[in-house]
Amino acid sequence: MNRLIRRLSSGLASALFTVGLTSSLSVMAVSPALATGFPDKPVTLVVPFPPGGTSDFLARAMGAKLQTKWGQTVIVDNKPGATGTLGTAQVKRAAPDGYTILVSSLGPFVIAPHLLKAVQYDAVKDLDLLTVAVQAPNVLVVPASSPLKSMKDVIDELKKRPGQMSFCSSGNGSSDHLTAELFWLQTGTSGLHVPYKGGGPAISDLLGAQIDASFQNINSVLTHIQAGKLRALAVTGDKRSPVLPDVATLSELGVKGADVYSWQGVAVPRGMAPALRTQLVKDMTAVLQDAGLQKQFKDLGFEVVASQPDQAQAFQKAEFSRWKQLIETRKISAD
Repeated sequence: MNRLIRRLSSGLASALFTVGLTSSLSVMAVSPALATGFPDKPVTLVVPFPPGGTSDFLARAMGAKLQTKWGQTVIVDNKPGATGTLGTAQVKRAAPDGYTILVSSLGPFVIAPHLLKAVQYDAVKDLDLLTVAVQAPNVLVVPASSPLKSMKDVIDELKKRPGQMSFCSSGNGSSDHLTAELFWLQTGTSGLHVPYKGGGPAISDLLGAQIDASFQNINSVLTHIQAGKLRALAVTGDKRSPVLPDVATLSELGVKGADVYSWQGVAVPRGMAPALRTQLVKDMTAVLQDAGLQKQFKDLGFEVVASQPDQAQAFQKAEFSRWKQLIETRKISAD
């Protein structure tokens, strides 16, 4: 993911010029009230998952900064259900007036549409992804008591016991599940996927050594790794994580084509007035560049990306295609 964003970022200077030019032209094309009066009432950040997850944390951290910046109440509204698609569909149906904003992980944007038959939105056409806000690699972990000490040990075990070594995840089609599927595909191995209803129960059984391994979101298990309760064997980024500098990447360990990042994006319903869209992008970017907020995420293992809309949407399309291909190849369903 980082490689793609770096490639896209080479056009950042021209993109910023274009955004600035678009903003200037748009201000002339709309009323002064639209350009300068937003917001004049509370703004709702819809999180399509329960409280306590990364999307919820991001929304609340950004919301606090935006509330100060805008001088208006910013409400975080958790709307969980159907792998995040219910809350996402609610945002799609909202007016594109800036008062309803989606803050979500990659699932509803690039994964769920390939897993569920009745998704009530087109992730690419109905939503306008304003920015990829933050990203973090997943990390392959085993219980501290596990005899597996290295990536070689894991691959040897998978080849020794095809389809028997257990990998838990927070659910079918989750980032941790798909990372395992991609890992098995790239190494020519097969493991046993054990889906849970959420990351908490999965990590609990992993800590209890009832599960052999898992590709977990780094922020979800960092404290357990630091406490010596889980052993980190590899990270899935294209570079080492600053919070786990001694843990090699999959690529460094010889597993190519399995770079994976969990990411969080901010989106609005398609059709927003250009001047308002430009203002929202500017305000979101400013908030994400706040030093205090960046430190909060860095301490959790996240990198603040704060990409521009053209970068974010190009990345979304690439991710959409990538996960579609994997889901179809591996015959993965949400059941």
